[in-house]
Amino acid sequence: MNQRPAAIRLDSVTRSYGRAADTVDALDSVSLTLSRGSFTAIMGPSGSGKSTLLQCMAGLDRPTSGRVFLGSTDLTGLSERKLTLLRRERIGFVFQAFNLMPALTAEQNVALPLRLAGRRPRRAEVREVLERVGLASRAGHRPTELSGGQQQRVALARALVTRPEILFGDEPTGALDSRTGRQVMELLRSMADAGQTVTMVTHDPVAASYADRVVLLADGSLRDELHSPSAEEIASRMTALAVVPC
Repeated sequence: MNQRPAAIRLDSVTRSYGRAADTVDALDSVSLTLSRGSFTAIMGPSGSGKSTLLQCMAGLDRPTSGRVFLGSTDLTGLSERKLTLLRRERIGFVFQAFNLMPALTAEQNVALPLRLAGRRPRRAEVREVLERVGLASRAGHRPTELSGGQQQRVALARALVTRPEILFGDEPTGALDSRTGRQVMELLRSMADAGQTVTMVTHDPVAASYADRVVLLADGSLRDELHSPSAEEIASRMTALAVVPC
């Protein structure tokens, strides 16, 4: 079986903060490859390095040493301007906070990344991505007229409208109740099944169980990984590693 090409590759990535004797390694020589079309969950306790790992993969933070590749593009030496353009064109982000513009409709919020990129959004492409997240009928509603789950789905549509190579989520269900969070995770799972590369940080074993692969970090190092695990398996492994969700 042919192995799928890499969407993201990290080669011996270290990210240090502080100076001299006060240096702290948020990431310690991490090497990791994520295949295209894969769904990966990153877990670990507070201070484990999971958010730093996500930021380095997404070009939001620069490693102290090592290299990060998006496909065949080496992010390490890119200027800030080129990194900004790359994130705008090739990467999508979904956060715990929905970060929607309150004065704009769902349709206008989704179109915003295209406008920021200097493109005139076509209504059909905006409606198509809202249809994908089940909100075509709510296109004219403002965030205050939408539930939390609907707002997060608008945020997902906004992240997808540029057709990114990889979608990053930082606790994408953290602000949602369990039922609504499950709906968002089912949507992310369906996107991965359709070929979208998805990588998220989460503290929730149930959310992580939707992923193909769960990567466990502690003290800035990769400690373990699970493939297509159940929520119970994830919780058990984290307990065995003394990695407590927080």
